[in-house]
Amino acid sequence: MTVALVTGATAGLGREFAEQLAARGEDLVLVARDRDRLAAVAAELRARHGADVEVLAADLADRSQLQRVADRLADPARPVDLLVNNAGFGSRRGFVSNDLEEEERAVDVMVRAVMVLCHAAGGAMRGRGHGAILNVSSVASFTVMGHYSAIKSYVTVLSEALATELAPHGVTVTALCPGFVRTEFHQRAEMDMSRLPAGLWLRAPDVVRDALEAVGDGTVVAVPSPVYKGVVGVLRVVPRRLSRRVAGSLATRRRPRDRGR
Repeated sequence: MTVALVTGATAGLGREFAEQLAARGEDLVLVARDRDRLAAVAAELRARHGADVEVLAADLADRSQLQRVADRLADPARPVDLLVNNAGFGSRRGFVSNDLEEEERAVDVMVRAVMVLCHAAGGAMRGRGHGAILNVSSVASFTVMGHYSAIKSYVTVLSEALATELAPHGVTVTALCPGFVRTEFHQRAEMDMSRLPAGLWLRAPDVVRDALEAVGDGTVVAVPSPVYKGVVGVLRVVPRRLSRRVAGSLATRRRPRDRGR
């Protein structure tokens, strides 16, 4: 029996990762901030799939709580075979318009936490001679659409570098780079996505299934769906100045929902 640790496991892609991994017979360590939601998800997965589910409530922006998750990954007595770094969030505001505290939290959760957990898991897996790390990045990592793109660029590049470093030791690292996925991600960020063409939306179950197949194949950068594979292919070759121009145009068209804030 293998064990997978999933961060951000109570909603969106994280919840779907937990569901599909449990259905495959994996035991789980689920990480999220809300202890009650974690307990509810764990109870559902135990009842539906008979999985052994451990819950670990932690705010990954808090260094001491993050360290508890890292310690769990590094524990030689309870090895973790797959780390899914999924926790994250978006913002409806531009970098300068947003509160600095929120931007710092984004770095803590989606950069520093990814780094710390990759370091802990990578070291433990290298010592055992096997294991896999899946970092949820984004198609945004190939664009220039604000701070989120910069953050996800770090995740993609770190994954590629780690894949090279750990491959001789039997450990694979995959960066999952999806486009727009139908989850509560954009709603939580109060983004108005009503103008996005239907053909650009991906289903969470499809993205997770493709991601787990990519991990099994040892794929380093996985882009789900032919549409987004084409988008990334274009982004890799077009001049950067054109990417900036298109990103700026899209940013001016997006309008946040009026929530009376």
